[in-house]
Amino acid sequence: MENKIVIAGGTGFIGRYLQKKFKEKGYHVTIISRQSPHVSWDRPDDIVQSLEGADMLINLAGKSVDCRYNEKNKAEIFRSRTETTELLGNAISQCQNPPSLWINSSTATIYRHAEDRPMTEEGGEIGTGFSVEVAKEWEKSFFSFSLPGTRQAALRIAIVLGPDGGVMTPYKNLVKFGLGGVQGPGSQKFSWIHVEDLFRVILFLKDSKELSGVFNCSSPNPVTNREFMAQLRNDMNRKVGLPTPKWMLEVGSLLIQTETELVLKSRWVVPERLEKAGFVFQYDTLEKAFEQILAK
Repeated sequence: MENKIVIAGGTGFIGRYLQKKFKEKGYHVTIISRQSPHVSWDRPDDIVQSLEGADMLINLAGKSVDCRYNEKNKAEIFRSRTETTELLGNAISQCQNPPSLWINSSTATIYRHAEDRPMTEEGGEIGTGFSVEVAKEWEKSFFSFSLPGTRQAALRIAIVLGPDGGVMTPYKNLVKFGLGGVQGPGSQKFSWIHVEDLFRVILFLKDSKELSGVFNCSSPNPVTNREFMAQLRNDMNRKVGLPTPKWMLEVGSLLIQTETELVLKSRWVVPERLEKAGFVFQYDTLEKAFEQILAK
């Protein structure tokens, strides 16, 4: 019988990549989405049916945080994460033959702004503010389910880099138009993971039956914003990149309807649990990641 993977919220940059990779490995992939022709969030019985006999459920659902944090958007960011997680947990509990593994997105933004030391799963300090509250409620919703037949893993995912979309598109455009200098102070840490390594982490967790709980999904070599932009300029053969001070970021974020936190928060996150369990990153340095991404 064909192996089945279900990806909830699988129409974005990460979901499309995972779908392609799993299909290449011979899996039958089902997507749960608001977009036709996928399994609809509005049809709980269809969700149960799609999960029946699946090897794994991967939940990536949630409104993009790349928006202004007004009350309407904040409510939707919260709701789109917690409600979908609860829907999926309830569906699994109704399955006769539930998925043996449920992987749920979380975010590396759950930790505090850190320029003094890296944040591990065990020793990291949870931060404060809107984004952190979202992450905490998201994980609380996920771990509120007790599912004896289903192992659960929450991935605190750093900024995902890869070809064909995601954050690399705006960063490449900044460099292309001579604006690829430091953003804000430049000392803020930039934790990242290549999308291929995120896929490999999922496969690793699938095969490592003893692992569950929370995992930092980030390269073991985070960089500063200054180092990130310098490496990108170098690899794109651009000598000059004008810096963007904080006040200019504030104006720019208003114009393009986003928040400066996405650039200015120092995310210093390391994948202690994954490395201790024996996971080896294919793209452990920014140089390797950019070499692959920019060759596309």
